[in-house]
Amino acid sequence: MAKCAVCQRGAHFGNAVSHSHRRSNKMWRCNVKSVKVNVNGAAKKMYVCTSCLKSGLVERA
Repeated sequence: MAKCAVCQRGAHFGNAVSHSHRRSNKMWRCNVKSVKVNVNGAAKKMYVCTSCLKSGLVERA
């Protein structure tokens, strides 16, 4: 679900490293919002990341 419908940006995976350098799994989720977007003149609800909203790649309905 946490994937942008415009740029396909999703979650990133890596390691969380503690002070003693013990490593555990970590997940970075992208900032995705559910918004109404104009698609071919019709309003459609889709998940869009905030960087796409800020850059003007999508037009809100």
